[in-house]
Amino acid sequence: MNFEEWRHNTRAWLFHFIGNETRAYDEYVIAYRHNPTAEAARSLGAIQAKQDHFPEAAHWFEEAVRLDPENAETWFNLGFVREHSGKLHEAIEAFREAVRLKPIIDRAWYGMGMAYAQLGDHQEAVKALEESCKLQPLNAEGRYQLGMACFHSGDMKRTRAAIIELKNMDSKRANKLIKDTGTHEFDDLITELPF
Repeated sequence: MNFEEWRHNTRAWLFHFIGNETRAYDEYVIAYRHNPTAEAARSLGAIQAKQDHFPEAAHWFEEAVRLDPENAETWFNLGFVREHSGKLHEAIEAFREAVRLKPIIDRAWYGMGMAYAQLGDHQEAVKALEESCKLQPLNAEGRYQLGMACFHSGDMKRTRAAIIELKNMDSKRANKLIKDTGTHEFDDLITELPF
């Protein structure tokens, strides 16, 4: 690392630490120009994502995976910003690469499932969300989304199972899942809540 790169990276870190994201971004850009590293690109992507500048964030995460293609977390971040940019097929590709590199990255399975669901491919959504739920069995939101994907794929038996699993961890969320299916098929599973 040359001195100029180090100086700008240090300044960027300090600005980031005190919450001045604009100045941190500017310093990381200068550091990146001195020496294009995956670490600097990830930092630039994270700042852009935090500000909901998803296309710009995608650019920096694409740079980061180009420089460090074996980093599963960076692939996940790329998938996340692509999904938020509405690039669902590209998001799925990035999430798929993340889980190939690190199969236990539950949020990449979840992101993949949500992207498939948005595309209307509910059977693929079920597969990805099941993996996410295996890795995070107490994640009520993941279980809710799995139930919805099962319902939209036409698998009433698996939808019922997802409702029961969710009911055991979050009765209120299970009731919402039942309501959101828009049918009365699961009314026998409704939990009467005191509030």
